[in-house]
Amino acid sequence: MAPVPRRTAARIARPATSPSAARSSAGTSAVTRAGTPRRPRPTTRRAAAIGLLVVASIVLSGCTFGGGDGDAGIAGGGDFADDGCTSVVVATSSEKVNMLDALARAFKESPQHEALAECATIHPINVSSGDATRFLTAAGTGGDWPDEDTRRWPTLWSPASTVWTERVAAAASQGLVGEPVSFTHTPVVFGMPETMAKALGWPGAEIGISDLERLCADPAGWGSVGKPIWGSFKISKTNPNTSTTGLSAILMQSYEASGKTTDLTAADVAAAEAFSRVFEECVIHYGDTTGKVLSTLYGDTQHGSGGSGYVSAVALEETSLLNYNQGNPDSHTVQPGETLTPPKEKLVAIYPSGGSMWSDNPITVLGADWVGDVQRTAGEAFIDFLATGEAQRILPEFGFRPLDAAAPLGDLFTEAYGVDPAGPAISLTRPGVDVVSAAIDQWTQIRKPSSVLELIDVSGSMDEPIGDGRTKLDGAIEGAKATLGHFRSTDEVGMWAFTTGVDSPAGNNLLLLREVSALGSDRERLSSSVDDLRYVNRQGTPLYDAIAVAYDEMVARAEPGRINAIVVLSDGQDADSSMSLDSLIAKIGRASGEGGGSTPVRIFPIAYGEGADTESLRRIAEATGGQWFDASDAAKIDLVFASVINNF
Repeated sequence: MAPVPRRTAARIARPATSPSAARSSAGTSAVTRAGTPRRPRPTTRRAAAIGLLVVASIVLSGCTFGGGDGDAGIAGGGDFADDGCTSVVVATSSEKVNMLDALARAFKESPQHEALAECATIHPINVSSGDATRFLTAAGTGGDWPDEDTRRWPTLWSPASTVWTERVAAAASQGLVGEPVSFTHTPVVFGMPETMAKALGWPGAEIGISDLERLCADPAGWGSVGKPIWGSFKISKTNPNTSTTGLSAILMQSYEASGKTTDLTAADVAAAEAFSRVFEECVIHYGDTTGKVLSTLYGDTQHGSGGSGYVSAVALEETSLLNYNQGNPDSHTVQPGETLTPPKEKLVAIYPSGGSMWSDNPITVLGADWVGDVQRTAGEAFIDFLATGEAQRILPEFGFRPLDAAAPLGDLFTEAYGVDPAGPAISLTRPGVDVVSAAIDQWTQIRKPSSVLELIDVSGSMDEPIGDGRTKLDGAIEGAKATLGHFRSTDEVGMWAFTTGVDSPAGNNLLLLREVSALGSDRERLSSSVDDLRYVNRQGTPLYDAIAVAYDEMVARAEPGRINAIVVLSDGQDADSSMSLDSLIAKIGRASGEGGGSTPVRIFPIAYGEGADTESLRRIAEATGGQWFDASDAAKIDLVFASVINNF
C-alpha cells in the first residue's frame, strides 16, 4: 500500500482553550487551565452510600454506569487494597485507564510525589464522560457519588472533553468541576475497513462528511462507487448523551453543513437539520460506547466475514482506532501477560476534509464535599506531574497525542496502524454550552426512529432474590419500565414475555403485553402491563423458540429507515425449546451476510444473573450484528437496561 500523504490544507490556529494552546517547555506547564480560580475549602469525606432514590433518578434520566465502552457498573482499574498511601481515585473513560495506570506508577517516582507530606496512590476507575456528567450534576457539591464503595468515590475527574466539564459547570456549579486542565488530546475520525476506504479513493483523496452523506442519501449505496455487493452505506455513531464521540460527530455534521470551521452557533445547528437527518438515516444503531460496536466488528473480521455487512464507517476517537488495530477493540484494561490479536482487516482513519473535533481530555480536582484536603493536595500534584516531559512521553505509547506538537509520536502513529500523524488538516473549535445543548436537543428529534420488541424471561428462576430486597423479576420489571421514557411517541415498541404453560396471540409459551406499534401516549398503560408480570405462573425457559417467533414477527414488519431490533432478557439456559441453538443461529444469521440487507433485525440479549447462558446469548447477538450485555450482577439490571436502550 502506498504511503499516506501528508495533508496539504492549512491548519487553523486553535483557540486558547484547545488542547494544543499550551506547549511543554522547561519550567513551564504544558497544560491549559480553564475556569475561575477557586480557593480550596476544608471538607470531609462523606461515608454515606447511595440511596435508592438517587439510583432511581439516574435510571429514569436514561444514563448508565460504564466507561467509554459502557460495561454496566462502575468498572475498576487498579488495586484498591490498602497500601498505606492516600487513595486518590480518578474517574475516567475506559480508553484512558491503561494510560492513567502507567502515569500513576510514574507519578510515584516523580519529584511531584516526593514533595507530598505523605505518599499517594492514583486509582483510575472506568466511568463514561456522559454518565459522570449526570452523576455530578445530580450530586452537586454536597451529594453522593453512586457507588456503595466510598473508597471508589473520585477525587479527580478526567472526561474525554471539556464539553462535559462545561456542562456540569453550567448545570451545577463551576466550583464542582474546579479548574479543568487538558493534558493530552486525540482527534475524532471516521474509522473504515481499509478495503472500503480504498473504494472511496483513500489514501490519496480527501474525504469529507458530505461525501459520506451522499452515500447515505443514494439508494444505490455502495453501488454508487461500483461496489453493489456491499449493499447500503452504514454508519455507527454513539449516543451523544453518554459518549464524547457521539457528541463530537453531531457537532461535526453541523460544522460541515454550515461550511464553518469555527464559531458554530445554535442557528447553524438549526440550519443543518436536513443535512444531519440524512446522515442519521445511515446509522445501524446507536450505542452507548464505540467499544461495543468495535467488538462486534472485530468478531466479524476474525470469523472471516469481514465488516462490510455490519458497518461501513464508525465515528470514533483516533486512540480507539489504534486500540482496535492492536487487537483491543473495547479499549479494556490490558492485563499483565495478556496477548492481543490484531484484526484480519484494520480500520483506517478518515480525517474529514472539513475538519475534526478534538477530545481534549481535561483532568480536574472535584470540589465535592467527599474530597478531603489531603486527597486534593495529592490530586493537584498528580495534575502537575501530567504536564512534565516525562509524563507527556508516556502518552503516545497508549495512542494519545502529547500537547507538544513537536514531541515524537512513536511507532503507533503510522500507516501500519491506520493513522496519519499529520492529520487532521483542519481542527474545529469547541462551541459554547448553548450550542452543544442545541445539537443534543436536535439529535433527540432527528435520530433514526426505532422499532423494538422487548422479550422478557419470566421462568421460575426469576423468583430468586438479587440481594437488595428484590427478586430477579422485580429488577427486570423496573428495568423494562425505565426504558419507556427513552422512546419518542413515534417509535414503535412492543413487549412480550416467555415461559412454558402460557398462551397468547403471540404464540405458545408467549405472553403478549403489547404488540409492536407506535408508542404514542401508551407509556402508562404499558408500564401497568409490565407490572402484571409479577403474577404470572412461572415455569420453564423456552428461550430459543421465543427468540425465533419474535424474530419472524420483527422481520415481517421491518422497515428501511428504522432501527429494527429485539431486546432479550434471560436469566438461565434454554431447557424447553423444540429448536436447537444451531438451528436458531442458522435462521437469524441469514440476513447478516455480505451487504446485510436493507432491513436487518438485530438482537440485543441481556445475560441476567450468574446462571445466564452467556455464550449462547453472545452467539445470538453476533449472528445478527447486535450486541450482548452482561448483567451478571442482577441487582444492576435497571442500569443495564438503560445502557442497552441507548442503542435506539
